[in-house]
Amino acid sequence: MRKDMKVAVLIDAENISSKYAHTILQEASSLGNVIYKRIYGNWTSTQLGPWKKQLLDHAIQPIQQYSNTAGKNSSDSALIIDAMDLLYQGKLDAFCIVSSDSDFTRLASRLRESEMYVLGIGEQKTPRSFISACNKFVYLDVVYAEQERKDQKRKRKSDENKDREKAASAAKEETTPKTSTKQASKDRVAEAKHAKAAPEKTTSAEVEEFDDKHAYSDGTDIVEVTDALINILEEYSDDEGWMAASNLASLLSRRLNDFDTRNFGFKKFVPFVQSLKIFEDRSVAPSDDPNARAIFFRLIED
Repeated sequence: MRKDMKVAVLIDAENISSKYAHTILQEASSLGNVIYKRIYGNWTSTQLGPWKKQLLDHAIQPIQQYSNTAGKNSSDSALIIDAMDLLYQGKLDAFCIVSSDSDFTRLASRLRESEMYVLGIGEQKTPRSFISACNKFVYLDVVYAEQERKDQKRKRKSDENKDREKAASAAKEETTPKTSTKQASKDRVAEAKHAKAAPEKTTSAEVEEFDDKHAYSDGTDIVEVTDALINILEEYSDDEGWMAASNLASLLSRRLNDFDTRNFGFKKFVPFVQSLKIFEDRSVAPSDDPNARAIFFRLIED
């Protein structure tokens, strides 16, 4: 995939929560340069109130679309028309359609017919028809929940470090009551620097959590992913059963376009495959660059 793609982000505001705004743009920017950021809805409605702050913070252009008929979502049509207008301008390489609505299935298919890359973004309730019509689909609720978990973990560690610093400072003041205020301040600064520089140790609980992450997937079913990996290796591996991890990841994404390692709690593809414990791996140094390492996988023989 090209990294210099010109991308249009089109959001169905009446179908997506405002809390996902940062996550949406983060995912879209991974494709390349986001040229258009538009969001569609009836902005006279109080229902879209929470979105208004996000529009300012992320410079998203709101497109007003009145509800012409009660119970009908007319913003879908406005989004589709804009998408086709942008397509015919011929300036874009990719579209990011943000919705959990199956009404955009035909739009995604039509954009792909024009050789556009289509990234679909929505919640797990999204119908399979829309997911299948995209080149890749990202589950917003899964990615957002993972980000929240990491933020809470970082905050918890920060609070623990602050508590340790306070306890150490209090203990030192008790043992050295004659220490001047100026010297005590210097000591606290030195302790803080030492705590920041000290490397964190991985606990056994964290290792266990890493090993079992694949059991807590909220995205694509782990059995489906495992079967796809096995089939790809059987079809495309070399005579000895080995296949490069990069090729394996690429073919898996084409076969399961909603696959994402983050759905299973992993940042990278290689640790995810290793966690399945049914593939063996080896590291090979390319002849043209001995400092680089390429990872290969094959199925463990019984």
